[in-house]
Order: sequence, then structure tokens, then C-alpha cells
Amino acid sequence: MPLALELRGRLRLFAPSDPTVWGRTVNDIYKHLAERIRGETPDLERLVQRALRAWQRAKGVTADQDIYLDSVALNLQGFYTGLKRLFELIVRHMDQNVPSGETWHRDLLQGMSLDLPDVRPAVISRDVALELDAFRRFRHLVRNVYAANLSPNKMEGLMTVLPGLWSRLRDELMIFASFLEQVIAE
Repeated sequence: MPLALELRGRLRLFAPSDPTVWGRTVNDIYKHLAERIRGETPDLERLVQRALRAWQRAKGVTADQDIYLDSVALNLQGFYTGLKRLFELIVRHMDQNVPSGETWHRDLLQGMSLDLPDVRPAVISRDVALELDAFRRFRHLVRNVYAANLSPNKMEGLMTVLPGLWSRLRDELMIFASFLEQVIAE
């Protein structure tokens, strides 16, 4: 069942019984989260488009190809980092349980695809989370390896799925932001 249909009829289920969280009203928190999601989406779109443009140029040249590949890597890293920031805000303010430990990045991503009764619906679908996991791993690689050691072959798989993934992910983020705004309106 599409995420949008799943969310419709369950809005009341996720309205918390305690109207305040950490001294802020739930409505304030939900409004802030919805605004952040909507505000970050154009920035994420720019990163996706820049990565796609750089990838096209990298495929078309042999001289200075490494410069374009560096750009692809930097923009992919920024794309996932921006998503991670949004996911952290959601778990901090809604779940009130930020993952920790050695696998916290993976746990954070997997947690976004979970429906938490009486807390929140899934933010993203399991399919999107599975595809994003490759971007999470690539981000880790970019942050921990010299750029000269990055393989264009690893990037190719990411760049192939990026346009479709971003389209689905953007839709799911907007559905979640709408969910938050609907809860506020009730």
C-alpha cells in the first residue's frame, strides 16, 4: 500500500498524549520539523542535480575526469549528510531516542523506515531505506578515504539509481511533512 494511503486514517494514532515535549508543545515541534523538511528539500535537490551534472561531465572527458568525480563524491556526501541531519531531528524530537554505538548511522536509517505506533509513521519506505544504505556506505567511504582512491565504478551504481531514488524519497519526505502539518491542524 502506498505510504500516503497508509498515513491517511491514522493521524489520531500518532497524536501524543502529552501535549509538551521538553517544554515545547508538540505542535511547535511538528511545525518545526515540517518546515525543516520542506526547507532542506531544495538544498537536497541542488546537491542531486550538481552530482548528476558532474557525473555527465566525468563520463564525457578523460582529462581532468578526477576533478568531476571529486565533485560527484562531494555532492553525494552532502546529499546523504543532509538527509542524516533531517533523520536525526526526527528521532531527537519525535522518537526521543537517538541511536548510539558503532552502528548508529545504519540504525538511524533503518529506523526511518519503521512505523512506531503512538510515536510516528515510517518516514521513508523500506525500499528507499535499502537504496539509501548504499549512499550511507559511500558517504562513510568518502569521509574516510583519500579522494584519489575513490572508484568511478562504485559511483556509477549510485548515479544510476539516484534520479529515481530522489524522486521517491522527495515524495515520501513531503508526505511525512504533510502528515506533521495535518496533525497540527487537528
